[in-house]
Amino acid sequence: MLGAYPIAPEDLLAAFGLKAGASPLAPAAETVIWQIRLPRIAGAVLVGAALAASGGAYQGLFRNPLVSPDILGVSSGAALGAVLGIYLALPVLLIEAMSFAGGLVAVGAVYAVAASIRGRDPVLVLVLTGVVVGALLASGVALLKFLADPLNQLPAITFWLLGSLAAFNTADLRVLAPAVAVALIPVALLRWRLDVMSLGEDEATSLGVDVKRVRVAIVIGATLMTSAAVAVSGIVGWVGLLVPHLARLVVGPAFARLLPMTLVLGAAYLLAVDTAARVIGAVELPLGVLTAVIGTPVFLWLLARGRRGAW
Repeated sequence: MLGAYPIAPEDLLAAFGLKAGASPLAPAAETVIWQIRLPRIAGAVLVGAALAASGGAYQGLFRNPLVSPDILGVSSGAALGAVLGIYLALPVLLIEAMSFAGGLVAVGAVYAVAASIRGRDPVLVLVLTGVVVGALLASGVALLKFLADPLNQLPAITFWLLGSLAAFNTADLRVLAPAVAVALIPVALLRWRLDVMSLGEDEATSLGVDVKRVRVAIVIGATLMTSAAVAVSGIVGWVGLLVPHLARLVVGPAFARLLPMTLVLGAAYLLAVDTAARVIGAVELPLGVLTAVIGTPVFLWLLARGRRGAW
């Protein structure tokens, strides 16, 4: 009902067929409901759930509460792919495909480099390699912004990097929904093994868990979710970092309970933020800005609770 084109509750019920009689809505209002707002609501739910679930999976896998979905360079790789597509003036679908592929290639490069380094803690090496590769990819994004046309390409690049669902449509939904569903399968099936791995690699191995295969499967699933979400929404920060912490306050650290709670909270959080972005001002605000404004004080509050032993 909310937005630049307001719709009354009784009109919305009539449009959904829950009220007797023909729909009183004008064709323009029908278009707003079915072609713009409902796909966008579904997109916010899916993107929020995907980013939150991948953040929870990464934090559990690396046993680090400060890990977020971009820790392995996923967001930087997806950003470089999308910015390159915009720079080359490619169609929207190809830009999204390049963003998705960029996230996967970034993680593949991180894993290849980390696997070549022997004799160190593999988790620490993987995280540090992700930080380094992410910084390198971010420099590539900065270079393309410098080379881009300042009148046409640079505004589009900047807008995409700030994150938004303003251009989300049913075609994006048909791509995003299957990708998120497929990526959730390994994360959901391996949820109890992830709990065992929180005890440490040696303990998990002694209990019969194939640590390397589980780690690869979780990283692939979380990376697919993050890449798919970033491809359609741009860079939306703080969701994958903040929401898993809130979910732990509700259900505890066990990943079997944490996963569904992060999905629900992530979907609700990003839907609320996206709605606020549409209605706060005369001009729609970027999602990345709002998630940072909301996430920063909440995370500082969580840190204060952590000092008192709440974690």
